[in-house]
Amino acid sequence: MGSHAANLWVLLGLGIAGILLATKKLKKTFREDFGAFIDKLLLLPPPQPAPPKAPHPLTGLSFTVSDVFDITGYVTGFGHPDWVRTHEAASSTSPVVSSLVEGGATCVGKTVVDELAFSISGENKHYDSPTNPAAPARIPGGACSGAAVSVATNAVDFALGIDTVGGVRVPAGYCGVLGFRFSHGAVSNSGVVPVSSSLDSVGWFARDPNTLRRVGHVLLQLPYATQRNPRQIILADDYFQLLKIPVDRITQVVIKSAEKLFGRQLLKHQNLENYFEAKVPSLKEFARTKAITNTNVPASRLLGNVMQLLQRHEFLKNHGEWINTVKPAIDPVISSQLRDNPELSNEEIENLNAIRNEMRMAIGSLLKDDGILVIPTMPGVPPKLGSKEIMSEDYHNRASSLLSIASISGCCQVTVPLGHYEKCPVSVSFIGKHGGDRFLLDTVQTMYASLQEHSSIIADPKSSKRTITQEELAEIAKEKGNQAFKEKQWPKAIGLYSEAVKLSENNATYYSNRAAAYLEINSFLQAEEDCTKAITLDKKNVKAYLRRGTAREMLGYYKEAIDDFKYALVLEPNNKRAALSAERLRKTFQ
Repeated sequence: MGSHAANLWVLLGLGIAGILLATKKLKKTFREDFGAFIDKLLLLPPPQPAPPKAPHPLTGLSFTVSDVFDITGYVTGFGHPDWVRTHEAASSTSPVVSSLVEGGATCVGKTVVDELAFSISGENKHYDSPTNPAAPARIPGGACSGAAVSVATNAVDFALGIDTVGGVRVPAGYCGVLGFRFSHGAVSNSGVVPVSSSLDSVGWFARDPNTLRRVGHVLLQLPYATQRNPRQIILADDYFQLLKIPVDRITQVVIKSAEKLFGRQLLKHQNLENYFEAKVPSLKEFARTKAITNTNVPASRLLGNVMQLLQRHEFLKNHGEWINTVKPAIDPVISSQLRDNPELSNEEIENLNAIRNEMRMAIGSLLKDDGILVIPTMPGVPPKLGSKEIMSEDYHNRASSLLSIASISGCCQVTVPLGHYEKCPVSVSFIGKHGGDRFLLDTVQTMYASLQEHSSIIADPKSSKRTITQEELAEIAKEKGNQAFKEKQWPKAIGLYSEAVKLSENNATYYSNRAAAYLEINSFLQAEEDCTKAITLDKKNVKAYLRRGTAREMLGYYKEAIDDFKYALVLEPNNKRAALSAERLRKTFQ
């Protein structure tokens, strides 16, 4: 009897222990912030300027920064506690962070990065690795895992990261958000801990193309310019063969979207392996110096090797002395990569620099001023946590081949989510030429809604069917309206914009676009009414002021029209249409 009771107590104890363990594990997996944050803080923007000056461009937005950006009073952690222990708090804030705060956004925290921001897994043994909200059993991707997670969980509107060998692009793809890597040197890296100086580029995450574009314009300090559409969209057919998921799952989404928006004539196909072999002759010299005797090694693999070699060489150049002095506990995989990295001769360094220059020229020659290159972001869905796949040579070879194009050439690249495959996020990447950041942002803005629409149509039947939100349906209706407008089908455009308004009645763009169509059929009262509604919703909607000014001029409300054109000039001082209209009316009626 006593033995039976003892057994019951043991079983009960084991059961309670199991429940506690499971609860602890569940809490770890689904923490309140999904483990994204290292520090919670608050950097508030300056007060809004008094009217008639335009409000700050990022007003109302919140953001986080990866723990490689300096913020006054905080130690920049670089993903390692020994780095924190051996470094002082920053005496100044990174200019990139300051620009965003001065632009009206509120910074609310610093986020986890991979150990020494070196890998692309997003797992960091020194801190609780962030949980991928889109696929909790899988890695979030790195180096800037915490930043991507903070956006994917709706904790903030956007987040800053650094992209060396995929630090923004990979976690964006794995967590199902937009991720943009600037052209190398387009935005200053001052106040950012360097990983590999020739590869490092500032990047950021967002959930929607409007926010992505607003942030990009602030950081690039761009003046007003008319949005441009691509004139060629080039699919890298051979690079899509690196995918481990059905190729059509991605290519058909892009093809159908491009055909709908721009017509089939814009689509082109390219074999990049042959192109790079012809345009980047220094790759052959690299193969010779590395004693790569196999002439069948593809250019993409060689470029991946070049990227990894540069990353390791420049990382040791930046931080080798610290590693030798402090002797920090570094992940064995990273440690072996750094330890096995050979010293480069001056000749080899010159060869690597030549490859970089030739790659930039090759991409520029391929894309010119109006082309977009389309490749997969990563070879497949995010690997499972702790899986052997992350360590496999095949995984790293495929990933490096895809990521090396933008890293080595210094070109800009954006990761665009395309729904799910087998319940995991999938994405595609668009690459623009070096310096084509604004054009790439415009392209994402133009194509995003259509891409989402077609990704839901072509979704794999095994994947979980995501219900399209009313906001997304409204965007689809708006894009259809834009197409009808381009085709001068004004009544059809008005009907589609009206559908968008019904689905999302607080979106200023829908009213403003409908007003443009009303102007085309001389319905000036309706146009004025729509523009007034748009301005009520968005006081910075320049197009609404211009269109209302036009409508009021046609209705004979000349003073009010002049006021609208003048206010448009306040928002965009270089807007020629507003300046000419205001001056013409002033001379005629005042």
